[in-house]
Amino acid sequence: MADPSHVVLKAGEWQRRLLLAVSGLLAFETLTGLAIWLLPFSVANQVMVLLHTGLGLVFVAPFAWYQWRHWRIYRSLRVSHVVLTGYFAMAAALVLIVSGLVLTWQALFATRISRGWDLAHIVATFALIAAVLPHLATLAVRAARAPAAEAGALLLPAIRRYGLRTAGLTALLFVPVAAMTLAVRPPAFVNEFPADYSVPYGADRPFAPSLARTTTGGAFDPGSLGNSEGCGTAGCHREIYDEWAVSAHRYAAMDPAFQKVQEVMGQQNGAESTRYCGGCHDPISLFSGTKNIFTENLTGLTGYREGVSCMACHGIKETDVKGNASYVMTQPGRYLWEFEPRGARRLAGDFLIRSYPRYHVATLQHKLFKSPEFCAACHKQFIDEEINQVGWVQLQNQYDNWRKSRWNEPGEATTTIECRECHMPLQPSTDPARGDDLDYNRTPRDGKHRSHRFLGANQYMPELLDLPGAREHTDLTVKWLRGEIEIPEIADKWRTGPAVPIEVVAPERVRPGEPVTIRTVLTNNKVGHDFPTGPLDIIQAWVEVTVTDQHGAVVFQSGRRDPAHFITPGAFMFKAEPVDQYGNLIDRHNLWEMVGVRYRRALFPGLADQAEYTFSCPGTSAPVPAGVVDEDRPFAPTVALTAPAARTTELRVNAKLMYRKVDQFLLNFLFGAEANLTSPVTVMSESEKVIRVEGGP
Repeated sequence: MADPSHVVLKAGEWQRRLLLAVSGLLAFETLTGLAIWLLPFSVANQVMVLLHTGLGLVFVAPFAWYQWRHWRIYRSLRVSHVVLTGYFAMAAALVLIVSGLVLTWQALFATRISRGWDLAHIVATFALIAAVLPHLATLAVRAARAPAAEAGALLLPAIRRYGLRTAGLTALLFVPVAAMTLAVRPPAFVNEFPADYSVPYGADRPFAPSLARTTTGGAFDPGSLGNSEGCGTAGCHREIYDEWAVSAHRYAAMDPAFQKVQEVMGQQNGAESTRYCGGCHDPISLFSGTKNIFTENLTGLTGYREGVSCMACHGIKETDVKGNASYVMTQPGRYLWEFEPRGARRLAGDFLIRSYPRYHVATLQHKLFKSPEFCAACHKQFIDEEINQVGWVQLQNQYDNWRKSRWNEPGEATTTIECRECHMPLQPSTDPARGDDLDYNRTPRDGKHRSHRFLGANQYMPELLDLPGAREHTDLTVKWLRGEIEIPEIADKWRTGPAVPIEVVAPERVRPGEPVTIRTVLTNNKVGHDFPTGPLDIIQAWVEVTVTDQHGAVVFQSGRRDPAHFITPGAFMFKAEPVDQYGNLIDRHNLWEMVGVRYRRALFPGLADQAEYTFSCPGTSAPVPAGVVDEDRPFAPTVALTAPAARTTELRVNAKLMYRKVDQFLLNFLFGAEANLTSPVTVMSESEKVIRVEGGP
């Protein structure tokens, strides 16, 4: 027969408030943990994350006290499956507590939670369930089978009361979940077009003539695609945000030239026509319906400030290689309090993203980013009849340039260089997005992220707009243009040296009075597409040649800029000259009138081009001015003398490849010559040659 005192002890243990509190909290933690892991992203799940964490911290002390007391009472029992499941449950609970504390600390103070600790927390949950349920069920079955006179009369009712009270406490703990779910709301978005929104291309194409679309076919609230700053101030993606904040993607809509051209286009063709540019330059404004009739500001505050925002790229779910913004934009759900500027609610919002990142990662990170086709959606452009009233014309096209070039060997990752490998080189990183196992030469633990500077060829706008970090970004852009930035991960398949080297080809010797012919040879050495690329009606790349004698007197010159910053006529230039249907030159970036080009010159990857110059070799140097200063009278006027003419003995040829982002005519047209704006010029490469002059007087 069972010891009556022992039965009474057991029955008392089943009714202890400490056990009830521990069991109720444990059941709540287990159920909310499973819901967080199994159920889709929702307000309720986010509330459960917060309460699961808060009550989990509360759970630690009573559980530790109860477990210690429980072990002391029953430690003398012989080994059985009940005892073993009890010890197993204790071990699983210990792993849960430790992993939960680590994850909480990481979500509060680190940039991301550890996959290893997260997996340990999940596995320990199932281990605890697998141990506790058999442990309790066996005890309940034993009590039910025991003779009523011995144990059942006391023990079984105690177990029943324990089960009911535990269920009641667990249900009570879910009341705050329900209340908070009803009380809090995720960021509210107004996804509606203005009442007077015009759709000249049909209701089924509200963003035309841009090819951009939304998953709903309708408008997106500008706030839903904005708030890029939050990606940095949350403490997670600060490094990436700082890179993006000074990049061409960021200032795509801020660019004053873009703003002015958009204004002119809207005045000539109507505000709706500017949607053509908006898909790539200004997606936030496009999708919110800002580019509409009777709208004075065609960009709006959010679109202007953020251009191609974090969400504008990471929200794209599908692209097409047609170009002209041929992509489909989603509107990912946002976490609670994600838009709060500061305070406890912002802290809670940041905690949710870090502690419950699955939805954040699943919606904003996908393999599509790694394909050149993703870039093609915007880095390829054409004009069609609905814009120029004539017909289709290809404009800039970096994607197909690259696709047909030597840099692309389909299926051969070790020899192909893709867009991101050049323009988003790897950077040492503490960012939670560091590491990647989808690239052939990377690992999840490589401690690097891809740069979001998107270095290209605009060395003008960052400093003109006075963006934070503009000087550093401009310096890097100049180095990029010159080919001076090394990219270790592709060093074995990229070229070394200047991006576009220039070489002077000239005779070794000439005689006075003879015609001298020199050539400058330019090679597209390491650019992944045409050089130059982009809007060639405004970009200027040209050769500046200066020939001097041994005294520095200029013998021949081409490609110099005059005091008004215009390039002197006759220079060798890479450029395009588009024309409208009447043959007039498109020189105000009025591409909406373009029907073709009358001239275009650019360098395809790996190809070379040359410029030839001829001048007459002089016999004598030009008179060299000299001066004598009386040392005893340092402030007396200088006495000018003239050295006698000397025989020319050598000619020094200097050739430079020059580059600027915006030609002077357009700047003067947009902002007036009185604004005194001029685009900085970068010397991309330089070459020199000395020619000996033999014979002569």
